Amino acid sequence: DKQPTIVIIDSIQTMFVEDLSSAPGTVSQVRASAFELTVFAKKFNVTLLIVSHVTKDGQLAGPKVLEHMVDTVLYFEGEKDLHFRILRAVKNRFGAANEIGVFEMNDTGLAEVSNPSELFLNHYERDTSGTAIFGGIEGTRPILAEIQALVSPSFMPMPRRSVVGWDNNRLAMIIAVINNRFGLNLFDKEIYLNIVGGLKIVETSADLAVACALISSAKDIPFVVKGSA
Repeated sequence: DKQPTIVIIDSIQTMFVEDLSSAPGTVSQVRASAFELTVFAKKFNVTLLIVSHVTKDGQLAGPKVLEHMVDTVLYFEGEKDLHFRILRAVKNRFGAANEIGVFEMNDTGLAEVSNPSELFLNHYERDTSGTAIFGGIEGTRPILAEIQALVSPSFMPMPRRSVVGWDNNRLAMIIAVINNRFGLNLFDKEIYLNIVGGLKIVETSADLAVACALISSAKDIPFVVKGSA
């Protein structure tokens, strides 16, 4: 029999070691199974891909030791109603972390997108209020992304806050800054914020673009940079 060159485990929560009495998916089983698999991969020089479930907040389910045992941790991101996916490296023992790869779903599978910025800005309209362009770095790759904000009146005691692709806590901070420094009250408004394309931004430099999009929507004035064509 030929020795395999690649092994894919889908998922680690279904694997079990017979010596343990606990059920598959428990902390002890996940830890033991991952250990046995990594020993096998290193012994026979096999590429091992371990698929793991994630929790509701997007973290790997199970013991944290699983992340420490592997060389690279990759997250496969993307909304179910979008036709492209983002592969993000949050850990890389042999290369740069936080690198992303953008892939488009087509009839033959996943195809690489060489210019992600063009994809994220595909439907950008300059004269629309509530939008701003964010220029940032994902790993070593410069990315342009559109930020969309909608600010509307609310008659509820607790106005809605809906965020896709950004941190809810940072949105609350930006709202407070806009209120205290600019005198624009958004606390009694419903706010919806979206990073176009399903991209998740963690850079703090996006704060300015988010603030511009919020002010633009609240004032219903398109955001245009002076001197831009």
